[in-house]
Amino acid sequence: MRRIAIAVVASTMSLSLAGCGMLGASENSASATPTRSNDIAVGVLMPEETNTRYADFDYPIIKKKVTELTQGKGRTEYANAAGEVETQSTQMQKMIDDKVDVILLDAVDSKKIAPLVQKAKDANIPVIAYDRLAQGPIDGYVSFDNELVGEVQGRTLVEAIPNAEASDKVVMVNGSPTDPNAGQFKAGALSELNGRVTVAKSYDTDKWSPEVAQANMTKAIDALGASNISGVYSANDAMAGGIIKALKAAGVSDGDLPPITGQDAELAAVQRILSGEQFMSVYKPYASEAEAAAEAAVAKVQGRDLQFDALTRDKVDSPTDKNIPAKLVPVVALVKDNIKTTIIADGIYTVSEICTAKYKAACQALKLL
Repeated sequence: MRRIAIAVVASTMSLSLAGCGMLGASENSASATPTRSNDIAVGVLMPEETNTRYADFDYPIIKKKVTELTQGKGRTEYANAAGEVETQSTQMQKMIDDKVDVILLDAVDSKKIAPLVQKAKDANIPVIAYDRLAQGPIDGYVSFDNELVGEVQGRTLVEAIPNAEASDKVVMVNGSPTDPNAGQFKAGALSELNGRVTVAKSYDTDKWSPEVAQANMTKAIDALGASNISGVYSANDAMAGGIIKALKAAGVSDGDLPPITGQDAELAAVQRILSGEQFMSVYKPYASEAEAAAEAAVAKVQGRDLQFDALTRDKVDSPTDKNIPAKLVPVVALVKDNIKTTIIADGIYTVSEICTAKYKAACQALKLL
């Protein structure tokens, strides 16, 4: 993958894509002559429901942006596969049969979905991979810089371990082996962990399941001893919740929990960061990703090539295709001290949503209340 510059920004959601000049000033919805009208159908396929971001953020933002870009005439068709490969294949086949104009695909299994991507291609339906890089003849890819996500997690974890050295034992709880992003997260994290600490145990987690993560963490505790674990790399927030349950079941008190990473800035994780149970998460500016995907989808189906090319200036490779046009969005390390300037400032959560009675004292200490 050709990487964008490693720069962890403080917050990006408040900057509109058009305002940044990313989409090119020569084409817009009012002045360009599209090959199709604004009366278009955008299929949106999401992978699973364990992570709340897809229903709470990604799809609503995509839907709203498509509506804006098509002057209210475009529509979206949404389906979530709940982690099942066959379900997503059926959902995608239906969208092909329904003759949607373009498909945004967040694949459950990047390899197994390839035949459906080819079917869409044969039906002249562009497919833009969203968040996860699907195999097959996709037309573009919009996601975050996934290796950077792992690097941010790994670097922040090492920095959270007091006087970290090679003898410090870290447990890695990685994502699903069917998700190509999980491998990129792992690679990025290992680039920061290797040589600085010891990865004593490492697990891949089927379907990103918090229950599987909890079970694997229990195995690690049994093998290493809870007191010998200096830190835990959790690839996302949902699994971090399961990891914390395993540590507490082993008798580790809140004040003695090792630093634990996460990803996605889920509300429960933000509250755990406030309370000190979880050290960090990765805040991924969903609006930037989702709006870019909607822009790319509409531009592609309407034949606005200059817009599409301006948006997808990065290039990535999949196992089946090379130099895929891509947009890679940078990310933010979310820790206790920047909750106010990131997710609250960007309107992801309100203070009242975060600072419930249980977390009132922690919020007051950070001057959120």
